[in-house]
Amino acid sequence: MDLPVQAWFDRSTSRARDWPLERLRADKRATRVSVVLPALDEEATVGGVVRMVRRLADETGLVDEVVVMDSGSTDGTAGAARRAGAVVHHRDDVLPEQGSRPGKGEVLWKSLAVTDGDVLVFVDADLVDPQPQLVTGLLGPLLADPAVELVKGCYDRPLQGSGGTSGGRVTELVARPLLGLWFPELAGVVQPLAGEYAGRRRLLEALPFRSGYGVEIALLIDTLRLRGLPAIAQVDLGRRRHGHQDTAALGRMAAQITRVVHERALGGGDGPASITQFARDGYGRYAPVTHALDVSERPPMLSVEGYARHARHARHARHDGYARHDGPVAEAS
Repeated sequence: MDLPVQAWFDRSTSRARDWPLERLRADKRATRVSVVLPALDEEATVGGVVRMVRRLADETGLVDEVVVMDSGSTDGTAGAARRAGAVVHHRDDVLPEQGSRPGKGEVLWKSLAVTDGDVLVFVDADLVDPQPQLVTGLLGPLLADPAVELVKGCYDRPLQGSGGTSGGRVTELVARPLLGLWFPELAGVVQPLAGEYAGRRRLLEALPFRSGYGVEIALLIDTLRLRGLPAIAQVDLGRRRHGHQDTAALGRMAAQITRVVHERALGGGDGPASITQFARDGYGRYAPVTHALDVSERPPMLSVEGYARHARHARHARHDGYARHDGPVAEAS
């Protein structure tokens, strides 16, 4: 890393233990915090993550609402999340006049319309043995410093059966080399693809959201461009355990991330919208399999008419002393 990036790393990297509960409660003041879990067929794990966040909310008051955004699950994800204490919204029910798309970025984008937090904390729903520092660590820099607008989590990612912490293969083989080439200011970000991160609403509603796997790296690059490197911080959250995808799935993820970075670096979006992989057919021969890439992108939420009405409603709700939405926010809200 060059000297300015090293200086940012030294100044803007902290550990979860650096943010004790007493300090967080003192710094929170009137800031409202929403924890959002994007989920697709995570019945086995979503309840545990929600219960962890609900306990944190009940015991400390640091979290004001817990929302699960269902991205079209076909299992019992929604029921498990509700039983654990979350408010659940299906992507199709939120801003229905905008239509609905598959992908994680879609539900993260739509979460802005059904939450009222000044700060949003995103936590993946597939975590095993989730710990409160996943939330408290991310809140620390945002509550302490008004100049910080995006906080990325970083952590060890044990790969089951590897005997080490070798998760994050797409990060090391694709994301980091690309950022080093095109956006070297971000070379100090340990986990640019981390699914655990937090941001101020004023930032998130001003950014476009990629619908697919490129959402995290796009938000990171766009924050750099819009607010500058000093607006970004990162927190070491310790260890994160979750399910891992096979190599072919990681290849599709890598293709989307590569496309996003090149679009942000070079402009335009005219590259291939698919990737061809190979698998053995029923006769033992290799056969090409072509997969479409999710290259769609949602505009900044501030430009969406239905969201502007929601924002006005939320401001009035806070003034009147109630600021919780238990149903989908749509055009008629």
